[in-house]
Amino acid sequence: MTQTLDAILEIFTWVGFGAAVAFGIAAVAVWAADGTWLPAEAYLDDDGATARWVDGDREVNSVALSEHEREHFGADHRADIWYRHGWHDRMRLTRRPPHLKLLIGLAAAGLALGVVASAASIIAFFFR
Repeated sequence: MTQTLDAILEIFTWVGFGAAVAFGIAAVAVWAADGTWLPAEAYLDDDGATARWVDGDREVNSVALSEHEREHFGADHRADIWYRHGWHDRMRLTRRPPHLKLLIGLAAAGLALGVVASAASIIAFFFR
């Protein structure tokens, strides 16, 4: 019985720490590949389907909005956006990509699994 418990805890330890490393590397790669996004204030055009903003180089950018993106513009027809530094007509509504948060969460969950399994293994060792 104790050998089975030790084997299971060992497997969970390796899987947890391995997943933490793998998802952590993936999160760093996604973060680095994402590039630099700067904040700006965008305004809707008269047609209500196009957003315009002025970037750091004082150039006017515009992008056609999806229905989901139009919902973020309030009654004053403005929204805080993030635009890609060095690119024209690229914007998004969040600073970081949504899947980056998922990767960080998976890395943290793997780390937690590894720590809990290691602690349980040490506790089981001392109870014997």
